Amino acid sequence: MNILIGDDHLLFREGLCRLLTQLSADATFTEAGTFNEALDYAQGEQEFDLILLDLQMPNWPGFAGIQEICEIQAGTPVVIISASESQSDVRAALDAGASGYIPKSSSVKIMLSALNLVFSGGIYVPPAAIHGDTTAPSSATTSASGGGGGNSPSLTQRQRDVLRCLREGKSNKQIAYELGLSEGTVKIHVTAVMRSLGVRNRTQAVIASADILP
Repeated sequence: MNILIGDDHLLFREGLCRLLTQLSADATFTEAGTFNEALDYAQGEQEFDLILLDLQMPNWPGFAGIQEICEIQAGTPVVIISASESQSDVRAALDAGASGYIPKSSSVKIMLSALNLVFSGGIYVPPAAIHGDTTAPSSATTSASGGGGGNSPSLTQRQRDVLRCLREGKSNKQIAYELGLSEGTVKIHVTAVMRSLGVRNRTQAVIASADILP
């Protein structure tokens, strides 16, 4: 297994290398300390099985850089491992094509579980990014419980767009095309919408949308 790690902290890269040997004992690592170095490796002849990138490393061009690497190494999962736990950063990374976003504050167990999920074809997103801002957990819980409390669930504009598409009977692929997102990102938004509405499936979400959307 060939793994590219892009992070400007040598100690963190070395720690990741040791950790990732638990995923594959014969893993080989290519390390980059700047975004430009990571991009050069991605553009080289070597094909990678996994690419791990930090945000805001030297030469960081913004989230378009994630999209660029995803396009160059098509089919290779790109996972962001960052100190930032901002919802906007998580969403921007996933919209750019990342297959996962793992906060550096995560435990070893969570990190390994997240990477195993990615390797199985899933997309890992931190629970806080689904449940809402960590600064207001109680309001997010109340919204998810739904019911007759009279409080309208708090949905982001993007989640409302996804819910509107669900109401029109569109598939995840159609929603992704219409909203300019990856299918994986659409799945994340659908999950977030159902959690916020306190429902278990798309049909129930459509029914609940009558009280939310015009």
